[in-house]
Amino acid sequence: MKKKLIQFKNIVKSYEDGKVVLKGINLDIYENEFVTLLGPSGCGKTTLLRILGGFLNADQGQVIFDGQEISNMPPYKREVNTVFQKYALFPHMNVYDNIAFGLKLKKEPKDIIEQKVKRMLKLVNLEEYADRSVTAMSGGQQ
Repeated sequence: MKKKLIQFKNIVKSYEDGKVVLKGINLDIYENEFVTLLGPSGCGKTTLLRILGGFLNADQGQVIFDGQEISNMPPYKREVNTVFQKYALFPHMNVYDNIAFGLKLKKEPKDIIEQKVKRMLKLVNLEEYADRSVTAMSGGQQ
């Protein structure tokens, strides 16, 4: 049986103008699963990710990471990183270094960084692009 890594339980979020963007979101993400959030602008994709990262608080609901309730945990204590879209890639770094950047900031050992970066590249089928400049990749690859 696959292990649940991230759980959103009944997540509700509205903004000061009264607009409700997340209405009771329930989502389980399992270990080694690749998940894409797809929807129109303003539907709550980024809001849900910001709640996961701890940069926004949900009005209701729970965020559980690896079996631990993290809704009240500050962002710097969460074992969650964000891979930004094209506009936030470091153009002076190759693909490998862009992926490794957050791990290096956390002072992870080099061998662990290498293992994690290679695993992520394999997960998205981009192993052969590790040394490529991010500016030489297509938008979808970025």
